[in-house]
Amino acid sequence: MTIHDMHGLALSGATETGRAAYEQALAELQCYRADPVATIDRAIEADPGFAMAHAMRAWLHLLGTEPAGYAIAEASHRAAAASAVTTREKGHVAAIGALLSGGWHQAGRILEDVTLADPHDGLALIAGHQIDFFGGDARMLRDRIARAMPAWDAGRPGYHALLGMRAFGLEETGHFADAERFGRMGVELEPRDGWSQHAVAHVLEMQNRAAEGILWMGDGGSWAKDSFFAVHNWWHLALYHLELGQFEAVFDLLDSRIIGSGLVTVIDLIHASAMLWRLTLRGVDVAARWEGVADRWQQSGQPGLYALNDVHMIMALIGSGRDAAAGQVLAAIAEAAHGTGDNARFSADIGLPVAHALMGFGRGDYADCARRLRAVRGMSRRFGGSDAQRDVLDLTLIEAAIRSGNGALARGLATERAAMRHESPLTQLFLRRAQAL
Repeated sequence: MTIHDMHGLALSGATETGRAAYEQALAELQCYRADPVATIDRAIEADPGFAMAHAMRAWLHLLGTEPAGYAIAEASHRAAAASAVTTREKGHVAAIGALLSGGWHQAGRILEDVTLADPHDGLALIAGHQIDFFGGDARMLRDRIARAMPAWDAGRPGYHALLGMRAFGLEETGHFADAERFGRMGVELEPRDGWSQHAVAHVLEMQNRAAEGILWMGDGGSWAKDSFFAVHNWWHLALYHLELGQFEAVFDLLDSRIIGSGLVTVIDLIHASAMLWRLTLRGVDVAARWEGVADRWQQSGQPGLYALNDVHMIMALIGSGRDAAAGQVLAAIAEAAHGTGDNARFSADIGLPVAHALMGFGRGDYADCARRLRAVRGMSRRFGGSDAQRDVLDLTLIEAAIRSGNGALARGLATERAAMRHESPLTQLFLRRAQAL
């Protein structure tokens, strides 16, 4: 007899024991908490032929862009392929295979068809949502979830996750009021939902509501405990404090929550690098903190796999004065740009020009940095990340324009930023410095 999940979807190769563990792992993933990898391993231990359990294990090791995860994902992909029976299960297998081959957009399109046929497939929705994020497809980040929403309601387990994903897609396409509404609904339904919490944090960041953001994030009491996404949300809190010039609070979060997390994942390293780079742009001495971050990048990073990661690795190497190592990462990005798969385009279009710009900034060639960033800033979405993450490129461009003495460009960029963030203390500082040129 075929076992079905809580939404009525067939689970080939599952027993009731495996099904329970699979649903627990999915619930953990939808909240970004606990250890869904360990939980799905229990499902596989109970049911070695459980196709969707192997698929989830593959997604969990792919979607963190961890270099060490690819070999595990490949093994899980083979196991899922051997066990898949239904069209839905075969769709997951095809999408995983596409991503393993570097086809981010192809994987997203396959999962699009999976969820058009089965909109209650929570794993396909969350995997597709993350692929849209990494691939820089803001429209699908919004619309993939919009298509599924009518099939869901508050009575279905996991509905909070749909609200959080819908909120983030709306925020990344500029629909801030609706994004905030959906995100707050998600947190109200499930206070431990780190993704819904973060969607609202993005709205508050983009609308320059830093004081409200500090209140929204609070002390992390509901969303931080047992969360593998906590470092990202602590980073958002640090952004608010940095915007307000509250450097002591920023350093406290860096030392206790961000760098202090142990920098276990590549995503943690990205947040540490991005925050230290922003502080460097503000003229704050963070030399001592760069060392440990650069060490961890060199221990666990593998340049050439994903351009957004590579750019943040270069930040850390420049910040720690490791110019030769930064040059090696630059060479890896250049090689990736001539490769196959979607990351070749991510690297060629955005990663390589940005890396060159950062290298220019590091050696004090601010005019070269500004020239290179101006050429790509309008299309930077193409290499993934969020608007809040990519804002570091605009901040670097403005600072490079000021330091190069290009008063016209600096004033134009600062005025442009003021149109969106007029009350921002940082924007007002940029304006004063630009006008002084």
